[in-house]
Amino acid sequence: MTPARRAEILIVGGGPAGSSAAIALAKAGRRPLLIERSAGPHDKVCGGFLGWDSLAALARLGVDTAALGARPISRLRLVSSRHSVEARLPRAAAGLSRRTLDEAMLRGAASAGADILRGRTVKAADPERLSVRLDEGESIEAELLLLATGKHELRGAARGRDTSGDPVGIRTPLARSAALNRALDGVIELHLFDGGYGGLLLQEDGSANLCLSVARARLKAAGGVDPLIAELKEELPSLRERLDQSEAGAWSAIAGVPYGWRAKATEPNLYRLGDQAAVIASLAGDGIAIALASGRDAAQAVIGGVGAERYQQGFASRAARPIAIAEALRWAAEHRAGREPMMTLAAAPLLPGLAARLTRIGG
Repeated sequence: MTPARRAEILIVGGGPAGSSAAIALAKAGRRPLLIERSAGPHDKVCGGFLGWDSLAALARLGVDTAALGARPISRLRLVSSRHSVEARLPRAAAGLSRRTLDEAMLRGAASAGADILRGRTVKAADPERLSVRLDEGESIEAELLLLATGKHELRGAARGRDTSGDPVGIRTPLARSAALNRALDGVIELHLFDGGYGGLLLQEDGSANLCLSVARARLKAAGGVDPLIAELKEELPSLRERLDQSEAGAWSAIAGVPYGWRAKATEPNLYRLGDQAAVIASLAGDGIAIALASGRDAAQAVIGGVGAERYQQGFASRAARPIAIAEALRWAAEHRAGREPMMTLAAAPLLPGLAARLTRIGG
């Protein structure tokens, strides 16, 4: 039997959470090993919007989002079947694909001195032994394990939440077009409907990212993604117009998105990051900001000798208010009784900015 490989600090997952932790640890003189299952650039179902807090955090990590081509966003547009409301964001945001962002952060982690292992899948973890098993049977043991696998569960270290009733995330890219560019320039557009919502923004290459959160019951009743989109095009003329302005690519999906979940406890020496630490509704919150903040906090905890349990409790406490407010906004967006009052309130000059501030996790 081949003896297990050893690492002082093992990070599972190379998204914004895992990479931000790797960069911070490497800059502090540690040498983490980060495992990322993708062998090269790839798209993700979730992500694409960078709030001002994310932009500031990325700048501190040495990631120049402007140089990566991030598209500036200054306005929020809420659209329902009956109304459209537009408001200025409190501070500048941006649109950037996860394909580009994740690759830039992995390069930053490698440049800082982290070891990166790509194209390998972690199949299972043993939190008690702080070990993981890879796709080819290889094992790696660590002194500290940082789990940053996003919304995906890892066998042996699952969150313990039943996600069978949680929403489904579905995404498609929209090819660049002059009409779409004019409609979405400087805007993040949120389309609200019974049982869900969709976010639409421009990315660095001129294409648009359309990501929907849909109640599982609504998707099942429609009979699948294509029939659902046909229904939504009838319900939301604005969404039909956007889809007619461009060519949609293939749809990708992720089931059981556990919005509202927080890790309030963990095992010794196992730090949960990103969506493994807290999952905020994308309608109002910025999941990238939470990922970056958790990566930074976990790295600071490791550097300062703070145990995983204390870090996890502290981060769960920080995330409590933003997630609770985002959940209330998500409920309002997905239900007719809350949607129209929400649209009316959004027309007030200061309220959209206040809601945006209250759903940030902070510096």
